Amino acid sequence: MPTPRPPATDSLRRSTADSLATAYSTAIADSAARASDSLLYTSLKRRMYKHRLTHQLYDVLFRDVYNSQVTGEVAQIEVNPFLPYRGRIIGKIYIQRLGVFGASVYDTTRKAANWIERTGNRVHTNTRENVIRRSYLLFKEGDPVDPTVLRDNERLLRRIGIFLDARILVVPRRGSKQFVDVYVITQDVWSLLPDGGVGGFNSFQLALDQRNFRGLGQQLVNRVNYDGNDPYQKLEYLGRYVNPYIGKTFLTGQIDLQLLRFQKVLSAKLFRPFINPDTKWAGQLELGQYWLQNRVLIRPDSLIQFPLNYFYFDTWVGRSFPSPFKLRNPEDRARIVVAARLTTYDYGRRPEVRADTNQLYQDRRTSLFSVGYTQRRYVRDVLIYGFGRTEDVPYGSTISLVGGFERAELGERLYMGVNLSRGQYIRKMGYLYGFVSAGTYYGQQGRQQTILSLISNYFSPLHKTGWGQMRHFLNTNLTIGADRFNNEYVYLNGDRSFGVNSDALIGTKRLLVSYENLLFSRINVLGFRVAFITFANLGMVSFPPESLLSGPLYQGYGIGFRLRNEHLTFNSFQIRLAYYPNLPNNSAPFRSTFEGVPVLRFRDFDINSPQVISFQ
Repeated sequence: MPTPRPPATDSLRRSTADSLATAYSTAIADSAARASDSLLYTSLKRRMYKHRLTHQLYDVLFRDVYNSQVTGEVAQIEVNPFLPYRGRIIGKIYIQRLGVFGASVYDTTRKAANWIERTGNRVHTNTRENVIRRSYLLFKEGDPVDPTVLRDNERLLRRIGIFLDARILVVPRRGSKQFVDVYVITQDVWSLLPDGGVGGFNSFQLALDQRNFRGLGQQLVNRVNYDGNDPYQKLEYLGRYVNPYIGKTFLTGQIDLQLLRFQKVLSAKLFRPFINPDTKWAGQLELGQYWLQNRVLIRPDSLIQFPLNYFYFDTWVGRSFPSPFKLRNPEDRARIVVAARLTTYDYGRRPEVRADTNQLYQDRRTSLFSVGYTQRRYVRDVLIYGFGRTEDVPYGSTISLVGGFERAELGERLYMGVNLSRGQYIRKMGYLYGFVSAGTYYGQQGRQQTILSLISNYFSPLHKTGWGQMRHFLNTNLTIGADRFNNEYVYLNGDRSFGVNSDALIGTKRLLVSYENLLFSRINVLGFRVAFITFANLGMVSFPPESLLSGPLYQGYGIGFRLRNEHLTFNSFQIRLAYYPNLPNNSAPFRSTFEGVPVLRFRDFDINSPQVISFQ
């Protein structure tokens, strides 16, 4: 049989690509098919499909949203599907770009469900084929098949942010024992995000974010706010331009411009991360000028504001080496990473620098060095932080040592820190991640700005219910600061986990335990999938000399639901009704919120720039 002809356009011929993708999805999701049947062929669907009107109503409200996906239950570590083709030569690389709505990389035969989705596919500009070939592929025609590289490339495509999902297929050529063809199938997300509002005849907001400008993979953010009644600054502007993975360098360039009332920023950076464990070099160069009206809470209850402007310079470079230690499993791809970093703050305007009142805003130069060991792999899963998209769950471990010195106006200090992390699936119990970090400065006055941080994240396997599929999440965060400066503190709601902001909930020691039950329902309203939430948050926070455990146990309980359309770049929308019985100065224990929730990301086991452990 002759070699498959390349497509006449930059898309694959439907007959070829559909059969390949559908066959591939059937093979990898065979174990999921039986579980999916219970979702696909419910008695409700059978009844509603008997009549045209109820048929259409069912299609609007309920979509087979989790069909043809890898199951969330991970019984064993996946086998790399590219292993049988190791060493064979890549003949042709075909690119198929799917529309935003309808088809998926698991089933390219699926059609857009309605005229809205069909119109969206026509209006959206898919990522250009030459951009995918030039900037996002780690292999080329004529290369021998490396199963690890192909698996890394799938994960890279999903991580970029412009694709909902991606799959790579290897197809043997008939009659050839040497050559194979590679099919790269990508599905874009909707890239245009307009926003705005009108507050009256003399006030408006307008935003236009483009996450994939003209299919080039570049990001443009433009936001304007006008308030004619503001005596200080009527017009505000925020802009950002990002060019990811320039050419084959995997360098990303970014420029930011902010002209806001209390914050003006002009910054630029060029960076290259360790995009996979085999990347040898990584680094960053960043320059920025900042003009701020800073807000600082002086404990316990004094709030001050002051102007602040400074020049910021940051650069680092890192080198990765294969681990010399013998590995139990070579797929862990262990590496030794060494890195060096130089950071400079040069202030033009600030409060007077004094050892008792202003230690934070000193002109200073910090040099840091790190050495670390990392090993990691990835497992594909679904219905964790996403609503059906493929999620690459990292598991492995890291340990890194950081040391360096700081030269500042009030003297020189040494810094020492250590970071350890571990994460893995536990058979039939779920996924558990733990992170421990500790760091401190040593100066003429002894130890300063010490921090100990312990973080754990757990999520359960998926549980099937009559209403959908359910997961349990349990997270803990313990932060202990000692010898901190007098205007340093942490919020109980530092990463929004507690759910309530309050200047009274601050300290130098914090403990937060949060539980969340998430039910991924089968409800799909105009493409927005619905998950129901039940949560409980418990937290404690204190300043010295009080013990952390001696203070009140702040509590929060509630229910709600979350909506997300994975085909769009919007944040998830969340509505919650919560009860906080014992907050300080709490006049309204019952609170309702409607908010956007950014997509959470997994903590990876890579090592990048040397870092001073943040106290936040």
